[in-house]
Amino acid sequence: MPRSIWNGTVAFGLVSVPVKLYSATQSKTVHFREVHLQDGGRIEHRRFCSKEDREVPYEEVVRGFEVAPDEYVVLSDDERKAAAGDIAHRIDIEHFVPADEIDPIYYEKTYHVGAGKDGEDAYRLLHDALHGTHRAGIGRFTYHDREYLTAVRARDGLLALHTLRFADELVDGHDIDAPEPRRAPDEREVEMARRLVDTLHEDFDPTRYEDEYREAVLEVIRRKSAGEEVRPDEEAPAAESDDLMAALQASLDGAKAGRR
Repeated sequence: MPRSIWNGTVAFGLVSVPVKLYSATQSKTVHFREVHLQDGGRIEHRRFCSKEDREVPYEEVVRGFEVAPDEYVVLSDDERKAAAGDIAHRIDIEHFVPADEIDPIYYEKTYHVGAGKDGEDAYRLLHDALHGTHRAGIGRFTYHDREYLTAVRARDGLLALHTLRFADELVDGHDIDAPEPRRAPDEREVEMARRLVDTLHEDFDPTRYEDEYREAVLEVIRRKSAGEEVRPDEEAPAAESDDLMAALQASLDGAKAGRR
């Protein structure tokens, strides 16, 4: 059974809800170790002092913020915790907003929220209020030496907490170096594109999608482990066409054939 990673309180108005946080996601990324090509020995990354030119033990390592070249202000664990103050284990809901008005670009990570000790009644009250109004509670959450903006909402009979990026962490799309379109599409092209979108329309079912690259990497690992020589497939590059109408028509014909 998953263990809680944070215990605290969600407060709205004068109502306090004891809660526990649980990870809602898990990484399935294929991880590789760094090894020495010549003998297969595992590579180690050691802590090294640039001034004394020697390796230092973990207990001699602290965290410092550079305020000038090679000048650091060191904060202890207790000092960093003191910066959080009373909010270290408390999430105060500042506003309730329509949940569907939160742009997905702000979402960062999701946690399941469970009721804490003696908090079942208050938990159910908050859940039902959010579920009935389709709103999310916006607050702040301090975790691992960082403050997060958070959205608490009802999901599948439980509460979910989403950490959100602050507005000043987003890159404005107008600032990117992207070429401007050479021309606007004509009405026939737009209509064809809409027909293609309609043909490929489906209700979203996340279980239909799997990490195909991860499975391909694991298959290569299995084959090499069995002594098989693995070579990349020599695929011809996909043909590109400057004729948008031809590309749209071919895509639409292919989508219709796939439906049949």
